[in-house]
Amino acid sequence: MLRVDIRRANLADAEAIRQIYNIEVTGSTATLDLVPRTPEEQASWMVAHSGVYPVIVADEGGQVVGFASLSPYRPRPGYATAVEDSIYVAAQHRGKGVGRQLLSEAVVMARTHGFHSIVARVSATQQASVALHEACGFDLIGVEREIGRKFGRWVDVALLQRLL
Repeated sequence: MLRVDIRRANLADAEAIRQIYNIEVTGSTATLDLVPRTPEEQASWMVAHSGVYPVIVADEGGQVVGFASLSPYRPRPGYATAVEDSIYVAAQHRGKGVGRQLLSEAVVMARTHGFHSIVARVSATQQASVALHEACGFDLIGVEREIGRKFGRWVDVALLQRLL
């Protein structure tokens, strides 16, 4: 297991986070975003993900090698106690335990901020991400069939949930 420092992200991390994310936007179905983020959009996203919806990074010797975030699950007030997680790890650092360290800390932060439920929406073809969530106590609760479209094909999305 690669030991990394897990810490709250700051604006100085925005470009490294953007680079990790945009690789997935342009090359995989890990996200159903179709357009890479600009630096300005990334800065706005960072500001929106402060307070109880944090971004955390995995830092290896001053280099961001992955990140996780919590976001509101749905905009309606009745969903205020639920969050959705996102986890991204740079390709060369996958399979080394970085994702597990990030997700474990995201769970702690969600609990600390008083949330009751964490939901993950994962492209069903991303088996490593599904397995990561299950290893961290999430249950597969369903699959949305052909809910997204990317690279000219339909994408199924697995729904995983953990009660805190």
